[in-house]
Amino acid sequence: MSSDKFDKARISADGASGSEKAAPPPKYEDAFPTAPEDPTTQIGLGQLEQAREAKRHIGVVSATFLIVNRVIGTGIFATPGAILALSGSVGLSLFIWVAGMLIAAAGTAVYLEFGTAIPKNGGEKNYLEYVFRKPKFLTTSLYTGYVVLLGWASGNSVIFGEYILHAANVEVNRWNQRGIGLACITAAFLIHGTALKWGIRLQNLLGAIKVIIILIIVVAGWVALAGHLKLPEDQKPHNFTNAFEGTTGSAYGVVTALYNVIWSYIGYSNANYALSETKNPIRTLKIAAPMAIGVISVLYMFVNIAYFAAVPKEEILAARRLVAASLFRNVFGGTAERALSVFVALSAFGNVLSVIFSQGRLVQELGREGVLPFSRLWASNKPFNAPLAGLFEHWAVSVIIMLAPPPGDAYDFILNLISYPLAIVNTFVAAGLLHLYLNRKAWNWNPPITATMPVVIFFMLSNIYLVAAPFVPPENGQNIYKTLPYWIHCVVGFGIIAAGGVYWLVWAVILPKIGNYELVRETSVDEIDGWESSIFVKRPLAASASS
Repeated sequence: MSSDKFDKARISADGASGSEKAAPPPKYEDAFPTAPEDPTTQIGLGQLEQAREAKRHIGVVSATFLIVNRVIGTGIFATPGAILALSGSVGLSLFIWVAGMLIAAAGTAVYLEFGTAIPKNGGEKNYLEYVFRKPKFLTTSLYTGYVVLLGWASGNSVIFGEYILHAANVEVNRWNQRGIGLACITAAFLIHGTALKWGIRLQNLLGAIKVIIILIIVVAGWVALAGHLKLPEDQKPHNFTNAFEGTTGSAYGVVTALYNVIWSYIGYSNANYALSETKNPIRTLKIAAPMAIGVISVLYMFVNIAYFAAVPKEEILAARRLVAASLFRNVFGGTAERALSVFVALSAFGNVLSVIFSQGRLVQELGREGVLPFSRLWASNKPFNAPLAGLFEHWAVSVIIMLAPPPGDAYDFILNLISYPLAIVNTFVAAGLLHLYLNRKAWNWNPPITATMPVVIFFMLSNIYLVAAPFVPPENGQNIYKTLPYWIHCVVGFGIIAAGGVYWLVWAVILPKIGNYELVRETSVDEIDGWESSIFVKRPLAASASS
């Protein structure tokens, strides 16, 4: 069944709702006014379906690795030191990882339900548009600021540079680290923009390497637990003795540590962004998402145990983002440390490939909806049958965010700046699904997968906490930043989303009133891939009234 037919069968509210009091909401495709143009007149219906199906090249394995590559980046290698510093103890640190795992599992269930109900490219953009339709275009505009102005790929590009320099035994400074990071993200942009199939194959290969590295770390932990460390007896770690010693209960410390864990899990919805390019998307997502997150969650807990088994607490705090390198050195020796650091860098590169793959398609989807200026440019797959313009936009923003922060705070600022707006978006995604549950008959909401109301409520409340708690001032010098104020990522995060609101006010409210026109969407079909793209035209109100 095609995704369009599925939408009409599963989530259309045009039929009898069982409620006489409330009028049923309009169909998903009616969220925007559409000019009466039949796109199938441009190419035959058979050719159109053939072109669309030819674009579906993502199977279960590729969808699983899309998630694995997005989730396993640098977080599990680079954040445990910060989490330990913020929590104060090994025991609380492990509990925070469990809490983050539960939030990620709940998020996976929520996005799995939405993804199987609306199996199209775009991810949460589709879900927010479906539920929050008034004022017209506001939801899409707010989400546009979130997508266009955040450089998701920048953080892992920075860590790629740090681990490459560490492996080369070169002192890390601000510019050599970011210079290598720039080369990393540029390579990812060029690969996905000009050689789509090879980019996916490389992602799958690097995804396999990531899992191998994780397994090596897990085995290293078992070796360490058996006492086989290349350390003097008096320097061996005893982190599981008095595991809660030093625990801090500050709200700022716990929530910032949770952000680090959530950063390590970001990507559980990654396959949702490419469902229009996925073979049998509903079945594929039902298999790929739970399998990927389930395996990753188990491995993450084993990796944390391995760190604490092989690296003394003081060394973890001092190593910060290089804690994985410390483990390699303590278990395998200095030569292995440098060699395995290269593989951690490759893991970061795989993550950058996965991030720019999905974010480029979000920009493209906004172009297809006609929301962005020059929408035809962003919506196009020319000339390489890939969203080159959308990929370039994300590359440009990521480079700016990567180069702008002061030395020492770059990675932490990027991490929190990405995680904070995501918590805002996830709050509304969960609230939207809760609204559908409470009005299931009116919306005719019967998707193939149901997250269940307790899971949705838990996910929503968790994200509300993540949005509110960072405004509580840190205690005892716990500010994660060296030079920036503790609240900077919160203010910038709200500002990025608010920028979309300003764009909506100008584009959809003020300019139409001044120009006495309304925005009307016209559709066309790309002759390469058979996808519909949209462009808004300014229709004079007088002409609209008479038509």
